[in-house]
Parts: sequence; C-alpha cells; structure tokens
Amino acid sequence: MSPRALLRAKYILHDSSLRSKSRGLNKMITTEQHIDEKLIPILETVSDPEIPVLSIMDMGVVRSAVLENDIVKIQITPTYSGCPAMDVIGDDIKKALKEVGYNSEIELILAPAWTTDWITTRGRKALEDYGIAAPLDAEADKEVLLGDKRIVKCTNCGSTNTRLVSQFGSTACKAQFQCEDCQEPFDYFKCLK
Repeated sequence: MSPRALLRAKYILHDSSLRSKSRGLNKMITTEQHIDEKLIPILETVSDPEIPVLSIMDMGVVRSAVLENDIVKIQITPTYSGCPAMDVIGDDIKKALKEVGYNSEIELILAPAWTTDWITTRGRKALEDYGIAAPLDAEADKEVLLGDKRIVKCTNCGSTNTRLVSQFGSTACKAQFQCEDCQEPFDYFKCLK
C-alpha cells in the first residue's frame, strides 16, 4: 500500500481557541491513527451504541483500519476495559464494511489505553448538543467530582453554576449534574486517562 493511500493523520483533539486554563481545558493530547482514506466515510457511519450522535471515529476508538489482501483489518480500543459496547461496535463495523463489499477482521487492543482526549472537537460539540457536557482535563475533572468547583457548563443554558448530583450518570463513564440557574439535570462525560 502506498504512503498516500494510508492516512497518517494527527487528530488534534481540542481547538486552542476554545481552551481556557481556568476552565480545565488547557491540555492538548495528540495521537496518530493509521486509517486508509477510503475507509473513513464508512467508519463514520458506525455510531457509538451508548451515545448514538457520536461516530466511532468521533470517539477515537478506531486506531487502525487498513486494507490488506482484500480484507479490512481494524484495531479498536475500548473506552475502558470491559466496556460492554465493544462487541456491538465490532459487529456494527463488520456490517458496515460488508454492506460495501469488504470482509473484515476486528482486533481489540488495550494499549495504549483510550483517553477522553481522543474524542474529536466535532465529537465534543455533538456531546454538548445532545445534552452531555464534554470532559474536562484530569485536574479539573477531579475538582468537580471530588471537590466543589463549579466549572461544568450546563448543556441547556451554558451556565457554570452547576452542582454534582451523583458521581454516576446514565453510564459508569458519566456523572449526573444539575444547573442551579435553569434547574436542568444533565450528564457530564468524565475525564478518562
């Protein structure tokens, strides 16, 4: 396969114009994904089963996708060890590729471990639009989950006058918050590193 056929893109996962040191968004992590360019549109149609507004590409779980000897070989990383969605994601990838004539092999890889830094900027916006506050960096995350910092932005009105209701939301990777201004409850996607 020629170097041009293989996308070696560094996904910069936070737009620097949106970062604020006081808001816990001051760190940027980059990672390389090795994905054949013609497979990207197919993989973008596969949704995360727990957050259907996000594609597996937006979540950053696809680490590699290459065509070798008429078989698409894909490596995916779970959002956390034992994530129940990974079997569904693997089946959905195979189905999407089969629909366009590809056979595939899915390999689950655990290292490097997935981090919320791998969620794309587009994915973070989709989370917010869907009503789930995007993850902060690790330090800020600890301050809101273990302390009394009010920096998680309400997905309804945009206020940071929010409070932690429960360290667990609709799934283990989310916490439940409530806005003190509009009284709307919402999930916050915890920082995982």
